[in-house]
Amino acid sequence: MTLREFQKKIEDIYIEKDSARGTAGTFMWFTEEVGELARAIKGGDAVSRREEFADVAAWLFSLASICEIDMEEAVGKYAEGCPKCRATPCHCR
Repeated sequence: MTLREFQKKIEDIYIEKDSARGTAGTFMWFTEEVGELARAIKGGDAVSRREEFADVAAWLFSLASICEIDMEEAVGKYAEGCPKCRATPCHCR
């Protein structure tokens, strides 16, 4: 699945609820999921970490959709390497 396909799938599932909740409300849910991911990284098993990474991605992509951001286009910022020094790996200090 491409990033664009994933974003469309998340829109199909959640955009109605998340749009009604609004940007601020959806952002709050996103940050809650980031907290759950932090706990899973600190003390969870591989399954819980994978699930929390997926949840964070879903909320991030939903938030991007509400803000009318195409995530596939947005991540293109890193296509040439580090956006600042253009190196891969990054040579910034």
